[in-house]
Amino acid sequence: MGQEDLMSTAEDVADQFLRVTKQYLPHLARLCLISTFLEDGIRMWFQWNEQRDYIEATWGCGYFLATCFVLLNLLGQLGGCVLVLSRNFVQYACFGLFGIIALQTVAYSILWDLKFLMRNLALGGGLLLLLAESRSEGKSMFAGVPSMGESSPKQYMQLGGRVLLVLMFMTLLHFDSSFFSILQNMVGTALIILVAIGFKTKLAALTLVVWLMAINVYFNAFWTVPAYKPMHDFLKYDFFQTTSVIGGLLLVVALGPGGVSMDEKKKEW
Repeated sequence: MGQEDLMSTAEDVADQFLRVTKQYLPHLARLCLISTFLEDGIRMWFQWNEQRDYIEATWGCGYFLATCFVLLNLLGQLGGCVLVLSRNFVQYACFGLFGIIALQTVAYSILWDLKFLMRNLALGGGLLLLLAESRSEGKSMFAGVPSMGESSPKQYMQLGGRVLLVLMFMTLLHFDSSFFSILQNMVGTALIILVAIGFKTKLAALTLVVWLMAINVYFNAFWTVPAYKPMHDFLKYDFFQTTSVIGGLLLVVALGPGGVSMDEKKKEW
């Protein structure tokens, strides 16, 4: 079987998967996407005192402001999740969750940790895709903005979302000389480039979903670590943040790459 035949077979399998899951995939994508906000909002409730004390000690902002920070995170994240899942005011929910990401990036000094910063940006990419999905062409917050053919704000959101999503995979690259690491880096890099430029997008995104799910379950198995150990919370955070990026990729699979992509341009050739 030649390379073209193999690619054609893989695309047929992906198309068959999409036909079978067409009705359920967007719902699953949204659930995965908001999972990290849902988990973090619940954690704010159960670790209220610890989170408040951490913010108060780190920033010296006092009891009242530290309490407001925790409350804002709790209500903002859980409220945003409810709105996204119920498909009510999704655009406002997305902007609220963008704000939560920005707030946490500063409050927890993620800005200076490149790995966590890239993962937060990837999470923002998933929200951009959700914003693009929720945006109807007729009524939109961008009403009045002139569009040039297919180059509407929705397509640029999808492009931005795809590009930001691939940042997650850059944090998974291993810079050592073992055969498995080199192979993983080569295959992973090829796939993220395909998603970023929008070429064979659905197949590449679906492959990344499978790969990322396997890595997530293997490396972030927080359920195997006792709850009292700090590593439990760290792995749990990583697990749900990775699940959210999987949700973003599932949106790419369900909706396609959008107008600003090689797949779309191929139709004009």
